[in-house]
Parts: sequence; structure tokens; C-alpha cells
Amino acid sequence: MNTTAILFLSGIISFSANAQDVTPFISFNGYFKSFQDGFFRQIEFQPIKSFKAGDDVVAYIDFKGNLRVYDGTNPVDLANVNLEYEVSDNLLVWKIANTLNLWDDGELQTLTYFADQYEIRDSLVVYQHTRSNSLMVYYNRENYELYSTTGSIGMPDFVGENVVVFRDNGNYYKVFWQGEIYELDVWHNPIKFSGGTDIVAFNDPIMGTFAIFENGQFLDVEEFHMSSYQAGRGFIAYTNLNGELFYYGNGEKIMLTNFAPNFWEVKDDVILWEENGITSVYIQGETIELGRYTPKDYLIKNDVVAYRNLTGGVNAILNGKVKTLTSQQNAQYSIYGSSVLLELFNRSFILYRDGREYRD
Repeated sequence: MNTTAILFLSGIISFSANAQDVTPFISFNGYFKSFQDGFFRQIEFQPIKSFKAGDDVVAYIDFKGNLRVYDGTNPVDLANVNLEYEVSDNLLVWKIANTLNLWDDGELQTLTYFADQYEIRDSLVVYQHTRSNSLMVYYNRENYELYSTTGSIGMPDFVGENVVVFRDNGNYYKVFWQGEIYELDVWHNPIKFSGGTDIVAFNDPIMGTFAIFENGQFLDVEEFHMSSYQAGRGFIAYTNLNGELFYYGNGEKIMLTNFAPNFWEVKDDVILWEENGITSVYIQGETIELGRYTPKDYLIKNDVVAYRNLTGGVNAILNGKVKTLTSQQNAQYSIYGSSVLLELFNRSFILYRDGREYRD
């Protein structure tokens, strides 16, 4: 397998050995802050133009137009020109013209000077290298070539948090996982894949089964195709032709409901569904009733669900328990790590973390 590593500024520069959880927000007086070690700390003393954040990193454009990164230690300047930038929970990429750069836990690297399209996830970056006419993936501080071609470069069929499904220039379906490529098969029509972390689900058109890729193997879960399916962290959920909703993970299959859900969704560690006016979630082996109504809006991240309750306030499922966070209507909410951040009508903020409440 070919690899390439074009180093940023003629070398890899380390700014931080250990990233920390970040909880960024802009206070009522325009200060850019984050929560750390039990306190709200000010990151910038001048108004910023924009920010994007994951669990462990926040990137932002400061008042001068500079791109900066903050991971709980000290803000670091990255670039001072017009650019586009994206973050995942762990990674940051920014593109200046055709140059694609990366921040990974304090290390900087130029992925390529000839970038076109790209996608970023928690553990990897997939990008097109136009000079070599190849599709590349950055994973675990290495760059891998998925395939090269004399024709046009296509983006992958599916990009999960640490897994990629793609077709090479021979239209052969393959899976990239943990630095290795696994061959599936050739099929003339597109296959619909759903992948999360360490797992991919699909209807196998050749065998006629519902199958998964897991731990370097292709395995059948059901003897027939399933009507819909989604993948999370190490598990999948799917509905059969009768509309029954199932969980599958680590070789275990569980029916979550034998009534066809009105809607359902999988993200990270959570399966959420609504049936007969009752909304429920399945989190790490436990079914929890969210409420006997359909939330107007909700967010899912990691093992946390935050949602609008019947009175217009905000509830959340934290550590497997339903908790009312505020009864104030129209409060805005976001999730960072396993914490929920609320912004109230007066621009004050409340953070719920590790069973405690912090106010700013």
C-alpha cells in the first residue's frame, strides 16, 4: 500500500501532547469562552468572526481574520489568509486554494498541495490528490492511497468515523479500516452503505442477504434484505419488511419494537425512535422512555440526548437518566462530549457536566 506524507513547514510541529474537552461559546458581552477544570475561561479578548468545534478541538477565525486552534491549552495561530476550514471531534483541516492542511492533536501536516474534494470525520480525512490522480485517506498519522486512476477521481461511496467504503477504477467495492483494505466484490449497480465506527451495514446484492463488515470480516446478519439500516459505534440498527426495529452488536441481536416506528435515527451510541406517540432511546443496553410525545427538536451526540420538552424547555438523557435542564422556553442547547450547554434568553449559560451544574 502506497503512503505519502508531505510535511507542513518542512516538518511536523507539536503544540500539545494531550487534547482536552472544549465547550466553546460567545458570552453576552462578546467574549469567546470555554469551560475547563471547573471554570469558564476566556479564550479571546476581542470578538471572533466564526468558530467550529468538536469534543476536543475548536477552530475559529479571530477578529483579525486569522485561523486559530484551541484544544484546552493555549490558542495557536494556523493561517492568516482567506480559507475554508472544518473540524471533527478530534481533527481540523483547512484549505488554502488547493493546499489541504491538517491539525491532529497538536501536530501540523500538509496533506497535499493538489487537493480537490475532501471529507473529514472523527478519525480520518479522505481527499482527492489531483496531481497523482488518486484518492487518499489520512488515518492514525499516516496517508494511504486507496486507488489511482487515469480517469476522473470519485469520492467514496460512504465515509464513516473510521471506515471508508469505495470503488476502485475497476468498479471493485472495497473497505478501508485501520490501515488495511478489504475487498468486497464487483456489482454493476450502486450499493447503499451505512457505516459508523468499526462497522458497515449493507444489503448484499450477490448473496441476497443483509450483511455487515466488522472486525475485518464480512458477515451475514439476516437471510434477506432489510428495508432500512443505520450504523453507530460498533453496532447497527435496522427495520425488516414488517417494520420491526432491531439492534445488532457484538453478535447479539435484540428486537427493540415490533411496531413500525414513525421515525428512527442512529448516531454515535444512541438509537432513537417514536412509535404510537412514545419516543424512546436505546443506549448501551438500556431502553429509556424519552417522553410520551414527539420532541419538536433534539440533538444526539456520544451517549447524550438533549431535546425540547412539552413546555418548551430542555430535557436531556445524561448517564442513563432523564433530567429537566431548564423550563425556560426557547433556550438553545448544544452537546460537547458528554455535557450539555444551555444558552438562556438573557445570554447567560448553564453547563451540565458530570452530574453538576455550572453557570456563566
